[in-house]
Amino acid sequence: MKIDILAFAAHPDDVEISCSGTIMKHVQLGYKVAIVDLTRGELGTRGTSETRQKEAIEASKILGISERENLEMGDCFFELTEKNKKKIVSVIRKYQPTLIFANSIKDRHPDHAKASSLVSEACFLSGLPKIKTELNGSAQTPWRPEAVYHYIQDYYIEPDFIVDISQYIDSKIKAIKAYKTQFYDPENKEPETPISREDFFEFIKARAKNFGRLIKTEYAEGFTVEVPLKVKDVIETV
Repeated sequence: MKIDILAFAAHPDDVEISCSGTIMKHVQLGYKVAIVDLTRGELGTRGTSETRQKEAIEASKILGISERENLEMGDCFFELTEKNKKKIVSVIRKYQPTLIFANSIKDRHPDHAKASSLVSEACFLSGLPKIKTELNGSAQTPWRPEAVYHYIQDYYIEPDFIVDISQYIDSKIKAIKAYKTQFYDPENKEPETPISREDFFEFIKARAKNFGRLIKTEYAEGFTVEVPLKVKDVIETV
């Protein structure tokens, strides 16, 4: 299946927290979007890999994406190895995306920056013909996406571009709340984490408000780029 946007995440819920508004907006625009989670988040303080999988399925329905899969790398312990790079190369060649969304270039959780670098390197390697990968016993064709955009997560990073998600903020919150084990639930007696506090959703909306203010809209999501953006018409950027 040819995909327009392929979003990578170190953990199930990274995409929902950081760029789900942008994803839903582009799904509504008619683009095909897929998500690839690198790990099952099995070392998270709350929930289990099984509950996270069920929650990811529910969140995917809300997002309206075409596909979602998990590469089952080791949560907190995956590294920038040849094996892991080739796993990502194979999935890039499988979906042949125009654009890639990847984790933040730096963040509180060390997996986020590692995933950011891992995906960036794999995007380059995926275009090299001498790197051989197979899918279901058949050789894959080299493929390099046009661009890699990094969504902004917990740590504030100055965005290179911002996407208006004002119409999707409620759906974004709904998609995040699909991960019931991870976020605030007064009935959950598991240890509290930075994202399970009752005020976490206030932070999500405040961050979106902050980005929205910069582009004179209500809510937005920010991204950083690896190379300068190509602009065809400067008037359209105003």
